[in-house]
Amino acid sequence: MGQWDEIVGVLLLGIMFNTYLYGLVTYQFITYYTSKYNDALWIRAIVGCLFFVDTAHSCVAIYAAWETCVTNYTNPAYFATVSWTIPFTACATSVAAFLSQGFLGHRVLILTKSKLLAGVIGVFSFLGFFFGFYAGIYSGILHEVAKFGPLGPFVTCWLTFQTAADVMITVTLIWTLKKARTGFRKTDTIINRLIRGAVQTGLFASIFALCDMFAFQFRRETYLYAMFAYPIGRIYTNTLLDTLNARNSLKQQNGATMDVESEGNTAAFRMTDQPRQDMSHTVHSIHVKQDIVTDVATASIEERDVKYKTDDVYQPSNGML
Repeated sequence: MGQWDEIVGVLLLGIMFNTYLYGLVTYQFITYYTSKYNDALWIRAIVGCLFFVDTAHSCVAIYAAWETCVTNYTNPAYFATVSWTIPFTACATSVAAFLSQGFLGHRVLILTKSKLLAGVIGVFSFLGFFFGFYAGIYSGILHEVAKFGPLGPFVTCWLTFQTAADVMITVTLIWTLKKARTGFRKTDTIINRLIRGAVQTGLFASIFALCDMFAFQFRRETYLYAMFAYPIGRIYTNTLLDTLNARNSLKQQNGATMDVESEGNTAAFRMTDQPRQDMSHTVHSIHVKQDIVTDVATASIEERDVKYKTDDVYQPSNGML
């Protein structure tokens, strides 16, 4: 292993991965704003703010690569300090996480009707934001890597609370969607896809946050933590935009029988009428009433009659019949 692999090398890897993710963010942002979604102004404002933060941070990341590899090419003493790009990264990541978790926490509130659960998620998210901002500013004040000892507890609090909010959101959404299964092939196929989206919502961001925390605690003399810190904000934005843009594919997948306009994890299904045929045989025509979330912002619910065609076989689940 070369002399600068764990300093320059890992930093460049993190910046390159961040740049790749920013390309995906740009594509998804264009897709979102060219699609005909009726989202509330506050949702569109969150998307716009996230794109602005991601753009600013990605520009700073490119500058950090230039500053490290060009400006200080013959200045090894530079690596004993941190430039302003590291504090900026911490602050930008905290903002991206807080905005994304705020949106997801709102979905949890609508689906579960639990103000206590949504409140706990909100507190964890805010504490992660607060400690992240504080750690970023404090690292700029300390400036020298050798003085980073007092910074450790604040970084730990930041990434722990941030990860706790992600885990709570993910577990709650998976649990809620599992309860929503009906036993019908079409609805369960969509719900299973939403469950996969729920897993993706918190999995990747949590992994990178924990890797960032452990790298900072145990390999502080290197830039290994920066390799994980740079892309975290883009992971949050990509997750949120993918969730919003997935509504078109969900509608196409379900065809004309159900007009589902729901981002990942905000659809709820409830069977209220019994099928009209003998359930021991293949069903030719089933009429049920289902509660379908029709608005991404408020998760407003409409009750609709749905007709299932000859390829649907009813399989009771969760004791619902």
